[in-house]
Amino acid sequence: MDIVRLIFSVILPPLGVFLQVGIGPQFWINILLTLLGYLPGIIHAVWIIAKR
Repeated sequence: MDIVRLIFSVILPPLGVFLQVGIGPQFWINILLTLLGYLPGIIHAVWIIAKR
């Protein structure tokens, strides 16, 4: 399942974070980072998935 989350994290970072932690602070942080720049959103999403 982690591979699917990582694929979603590259395509749409908030979706990967949502699948990992649901709607919470990390989800909203990822949306903000993705809006500020696509790459920071991807890095944050991969970090969240790898951390758990």
